[in-house]
Amino acid sequence: MMLPLALLVLAGLTAAVAPRLLPGTEWADREPVLALWVWQCVVAAVLLCCTLAMALSAAGAWEDVRGQVFAPAPHGVVEAYALHGYGPWAGTVAAALACGGAWTAAMLTREIRSARAERRVRRAELLRRSPRLPGEHAAEDRLVVLEGERPDARRLPGPTPRLVITTAALRRLDRRQLDAVLAHEQGHARARHDWLLHCSSALANGFPQVPVFAAFRDEMHRLVELAADDTASRRFGRLAIALALVELNEERGVFGPCPTPLAQVPQRVDRLLAPAPRLSPGHRLRLTAAAALVPVVPLLVTGVPALRVLG
Repeated sequence: MMLPLALLVLAGLTAAVAPRLLPGTEWADREPVLALWVWQCVVAAVLLCCTLAMALSAAGAWEDVRGQVFAPAPHGVVEAYALHGYGPWAGTVAAALACGGAWTAAMLTREIRSARAERRVRRAELLRRSPRLPGEHAAEDRLVVLEGERPDARRLPGPTPRLVITTAALRRLDRRQLDAVLAHEQGHARARHDWLLHCSSALANGFPQVPVFAAFRDEMHRLVELAADDTASRRFGRLAIALALVELNEERGVFGPCPTPLAQVPQRVDRLLAPAPRLSPGHRLRLTAAAALVPVVPLLVTGVPALRVLG
């Protein structure tokens, strides 16, 4: 039973330490795409630890599961794990971890269903305010302009993604700023940021007592916006997307002294107007490789008994 416990301890340490170290890293704002990768690797390592601990505990508790888990392994490898000595707690640990996995799947399903329901409501409202012309197909609705006194631009994801922009936004934005906003939203779509947000929200809502999942959700919401800002700035310049952010959010009070839900907008504008230098390619490569090794650690810990026998 020592190996599953070691994996659970490793998961607990990772879940406790990562939220203290990663959000304060100076390079995250300079390299948001790399920071997204690091966070995904850390969360994947925590989930992998729990999955491997569940598999080993179940193999120690039930003979049928053991035959499935160690089907391709030589007999000596199975003996190296000493599954018969796991004791009566193995089944309880495996069942608890399996319930956690089922709860995670249920929360992700609920998150996706909720997002789809909200998207249906928004599309119905959009169709009410901007009905299709005779002969016009849904796939053609890539850009929809709505009458509105407040400048706004948002993307509706789905099988036929659409960018909705109000007439007030069109009056405020010049051509380059509008193109930057379009590029920003296209950056979200190409990188599938909506799936990252769904997964992070499902984990945080399902396990609010686990600090790494709450930090993962908060950082995903922040980093995906920075990554999309960089996508737009590479095509149309940092000044264009910064001015577009100001024009779209100025009337919402985000630049005042009182905090609002969009309080990160001023930081995004400051970051665009006074960009810090990017990390060197070598530094980015080292961080990428180091992050990729984090999920490998649980695999190495799990494989130690087998490696001893095969070696």
